Amino acid sequence: ALKTLPGAQQVGESEGLFVRGGTAAETRIFIDGTLVNNFFQSSTPNIASYGRFSPFIFKGTVFSTGGYSALYGQALSSALILESIDLPERASANLGISVIGFNAGYQSLSKDKRSSAGLSYNYTNLAPAFAVFKQKQDYSKVPDFHSGDANFRIKTSKTGLLKYYGYFNSSRLEFTIPSLDSLGYRDRFGISNINIYNNLAWKENLGKRWKMNAGISYTLNKDKIKSGMKDNDKNEVILTGLEFKTFDLELDANYFNAKLVFERRFKGLTALRFGSEYNYSDEKSVFTMYSGQQFSDRPKENIKSFFAESDIYITNSLAAKTGTRVEHSSITNRTNIAPRISLAYKVSRQAQASLAYGIFYQDPERRYLPSPHSLNYMKATHYIAQYMKVTSVRTFRTEIFYKKYDHLVKTGTVNGREGVAVSNKGFGDAKGFELFWRDKKTIANVDYWISYSFLDTKRDFLNFPFATTPNFAAKHTVSLVIKKFVQSWKMQFNGAYNYASSRPYYHIAPEGNGYKFTDMGLVPDYHNFSFALNYLPTIGKKDTKNFTVYVLSVSNVFNMKQVYGYKYSYNGLRKEEIVPPSRMFVYIGAFFSFGIDRTE
Repeated sequence: ALKTLPGAQQVGESEGLFVRGGTAAETRIFIDGTLVNNFFQSSTPNIASYGRFSPFIFKGTVFSTGGYSALYGQALSSALILESIDLPERASANLGISVIGFNAGYQSLSKDKRSSAGLSYNYTNLAPAFAVFKQKQDYSKVPDFHSGDANFRIKTSKTGLLKYYGYFNSSRLEFTIPSLDSLGYRDRFGISNINIYNNLAWKENLGKRWKMNAGISYTLNKDKIKSGMKDNDKNEVILTGLEFKTFDLELDANYFNAKLVFERRFKGLTALRFGSEYNYSDEKSVFTMYSGQQFSDRPKENIKSFFAESDIYITNSLAAKTGTRVEHSSITNRTNIAPRISLAYKVSRQAQASLAYGIFYQDPERRYLPSPHSLNYMKATHYIAQYMKVTSVRTFRTEIFYKKYDHLVKTGTVNGREGVAVSNKGFGDAKGFELFWRDKKTIANVDYWISYSFLDTKRDFLNFPFATTPNFAAKHTVSLVIKKFVQSWKMQFNGAYNYASSRPYYHIAPEGNGYKFTDMGLVPDYHNFSFALNYLPTIGKKDTKNFTVYVLSVSNVFNMKQVYGYKYSYNGLRKEEIVPPSRMFVYIGAFFSFGIDRTE
């Protein structure tokens, strides 16, 4: 859904949100104010992974594509800020059954409606779907997922609420694909993952004008990756010159985040917010070569942050938000100061125009740490102008932006190892404009929105020989989403069309002490039309609080070929299109809720 909003790119070969010319790592996701690591399922080569968390646990979403609040940091491009639900209105149970799995959950509510607790479990196995929709990959272990979560909510006072959310996930898969490096052989990839996430948040009013928000979160993530080669009889082989393709990699990561924010209200709507944040990460990796030789690494990082932000109403029509964030990183041993400011002018009762400026910093990605060279923060400077008009039935927003990148990581070859961070001399920029229009009134019982993004971006980072458009950035991106509910049929029709203009592809090879492009081009334009049908029949008597919905969903209805790029053989002499595992996917399911009637 977020990919249908302005600023987001239609990247299908890798998970994450690619926003306004930034990589997926430049978008950070927060739940109840605290940072979430490993928001998406673990990566697999050239296949996008889905998010771990159900959208139904959230009541609010802020998708800031630039110029976001000083309360958040360590994101060069974008912040996705999610708020979990509070106390439910009543106790309920739910059950979901689909072709590829099932889920069940129960949510209790105390008699005095001051506390609640809940549990849920979900199992997904893609074997039935893959039996019908043949995959490009040949799976020896079809992906399956076990996940469960638990929550409790306690009212600590008339205005205070303590919320806990815990999540567990276990998944595994293994497949082979024809090898480009040695014809007649197959590349093997397997991964198993365990992820545990815990979040505790407390909000409380302290007197008439003070408010506090506190939160802590902890994540444990374990990946076991196995890579190798097989012959066509599926026997393990190690080929001369390609021994490097056989290895095991174990990743064991622990993340802790704590945040405390105080807010002071003044006369009118003027307010001051300030606080601090602490991020800790401990990531251990053990790499085992085909020969049994092992290499291990364990970078640890402490980031301490302090921030302050004020909302100042200069007149009834003019407001300013000013803020500053200060961060210190132990792994780079550097401190940054990031000022941010925005001005908003009320053009009319329902419209406003605004300007925003801000500096944003981010540590180099963990894969480049520690580095044999001294690295600094990466930096992005945002300039944004926006006009927005919002009514109860229509929304119009247009925005122009310019983003300047400095100190991006450059990589090279060190002691025979490729992809080692060698400097922070990378740079780049991104500029463009966006349009968003949503209309719930013009057509009876129809809600639709149209978004358009124009992006002109170039960057010189990693092993790029010079500044060029990265392979995840399309110049034009368009989305059209339509929802129509036919009340007499109790049926909702949903359609979405996504378009992205051609993205660049290239192959980079060593040349002397640097690199060069040996192959470049553009992939075809991206088109995708998806359709879903929801049917909501009555179960039992009309006055019972029961609810059901049957779902039919079809992606890429017209079976269009989608090419995301090209992958190359090790010597660069052969290439192959990167395409979805299957062109089309169909989902059929039924979801039951007991205790809550959601038909409205």
